[in-house]
Amino acid sequence: MSATVRQAPVIKVLPEPEDLPEPLPEPAVAELRLETVLGALSDPLRLRIVRKLLLESEEFDHSCGWFGLDRPKSSLTHHFKALREAGVTRQRQYGLERRSHVRVDDLNTRFPGLVDLVAAWTPPDTP
Repeated sequence: MSATVRQAPVIKVLPEPEDLPEPLPEPAVAELRLETVLGALSDPLRLRIVRKLLLESEEFDHSCGWFGLDRPKSSLTHHFKALREAGVTRQRQYGLERRSHVRVDDLNTRFPGLVDLVAAWTPPDTP
């Protein structure tokens, strides 16, 4: 019997550019609660959003359109707001557009290993 060893995915943490807009309201690191974070991540779409940000980021933060999700704008707004209010992502307003990135350092500080678990998760419809 041979054991299959799966290599841990590489999480992309890009440096924060200068002169960013202020983040939208979010909980401070000390206020992050595990049950709230897990509640936000319990939705499969939100889990996919966070995983994509962790593994596929091309820039520091991304707009909703980058994800290529076929959902109504109001639905996506709800999901991104839930992630931000739980403290999973940070959002900034760029004109009419909101962009998001994962609060990797903050989550690792409060819940070591959680970000790695999300990155290692395999969506059900992928091999």
